[in-house]
Amino acid sequence: MQKADLVRVFVKGGIISPGDFLKTINTANELGTNYIHLGSRQDLLFPVKDKNLKTLEETFNAINTAYDTDGEEFHNIVTSYTALDVMPTTHWLASHTYHYILDTFDYLPKLKINITDPVQSLVPLFTGNINFVASSFDNYWYLYLRFSEIDAKPWCAPDLIYGYDLARMAKVIEEINPVKSGLKYPEIYEKAKSITAPNTSPVEQELDYPEATSPYYEGMNRIVGGKYWLGLYWRNNKFTINFLKALCQLCIDTNIGKISLTPWKSIIVRGIAEKDRLSWEKLLGKFGINIRHSSLELNWHLPVLDEEALDIKNYLVRALDKQDISTYGLSFSVKTKHMALFTSVAIEKAKKEKESEPDTFNIQYSKDFNPNLSEYFYYAKKVPLDTIPPLLIELSYKYYDQLEAQKSQEESGEVEKEKSQRPHRKYQCSNCLTIYDEKYGDEEAEVPAGTSFLKLPSSYCCSVCESPKSAFKLIHN
Repeated sequence: MQKADLVRVFVKGGIISPGDFLKTINTANELGTNYIHLGSRQDLLFPVKDKNLKTLEETFNAINTAYDTDGEEFHNIVTSYTALDVMPTTHWLASHTYHYILDTFDYLPKLKINITDPVQSLVPLFTGNINFVASSFDNYWYLYLRFSEIDAKPWCAPDLIYGYDLARMAKVIEEINPVKSGLKYPEIYEKAKSITAPNTSPVEQELDYPEATSPYYEGMNRIVGGKYWLGLYWRNNKFTINFLKALCQLCIDTNIGKISLTPWKSIIVRGIAEKDRLSWEKLLGKFGINIRHSSLELNWHLPVLDEEALDIKNYLVRALDKQDISTYGLSFSVKTKHMALFTSVAIEKAKKEKESEPDTFNIQYSKDFNPNLSEYFYYAKKVPLDTIPPLLIELSYKYYDQLEAQKSQEESGEVEKEKSQRPHRKYQCSNCLTIYDEKYGDEEAEVPAGTSFLKLPSSYCCSVCESPKSAFKLIHN
């Protein structure tokens, strides 16, 4: 099965209602498939024996959703909506913010567009050609452009763009045709700005990149108000039609209005009430759904329909598991063909000089093990597959040594100047409005002064109302 044999459904922003999801599933089933794939750009994909265009058109016109049956000419818009209530967020970002902005996109992009919150780590910031990243000012966004992987870093525009002007800016940039025009990034931006005349504000401080933390996106987890979010991951990325039908129906029966998709090829259901928790647990039990995969299994990104990459991942996971090694904090990609990287470590199939040569691989890691910095370095080149596990173990030690070095520097005061230049951030509990100030830490929870909120463990909770870490929002100083 090739990508050309798939129908791609563009779930704008990774947000879909259970009713629309159910119609999509039923259509896929009607056209002869019994499973659905999730794409790394929060889209849905399913194979069909016969691409009945009439059936597809009727279904997706009815739910006002775009689809594609031929190649990858168009791309889905990626957002970090899926991280709401799952991870801490920027103070002004809310569900309606994403919806309003997405509603202004009245066209299907040919360029990749990301609209993300820099506080979360579930959705990558810079895997798009046009990347809008939330600033600390209400509904103003950084604009980062990158149209070639040759460019190590995305280019940042000198202005913040107002949220409701993002779609117009993106559309005009696409019309300028950055690749063929030969214009440099500043020229592209100034030309688009002169055409759209957006509401802007000068960039006064650089984006504060989030620290490199592997996202957790599985299981039943408590959120503000006593409700829960459920993350679902399927090892082979084949979510069965029967299970998805039951999931959508339970969402409808329990008044859950939205389902969201993650770039890690997983599904998140938010707003599960305590009274309905048993129904969800019964659903998982009925279909034998495992929601307790290890981080070693979860934190991998693979291309859709790449059996070779899946086999490599499975081999490496088994080999590392036998060593009883922790890779907590690290994330991995297997790259057998062109793909945008957004993990801290990448295993890349090396090019062969002769077809008769055996397969070898390069191992790369991102600067400071933070993929948002968009710089990768080689750790090893052209090594056979069976030597990769010990090299990954060595690389994990390098990562943990780096963390220890950072901790030692902080304790010895060598980075006090750098820390004093970087403002301490404040996060506020959405439930009781308690503030976590990085300058003071949390004495009751034995968190020392100067501790970054993003370094707090996922088990951290509000010292006043015991709301989970995800309940906190970054507030502007």
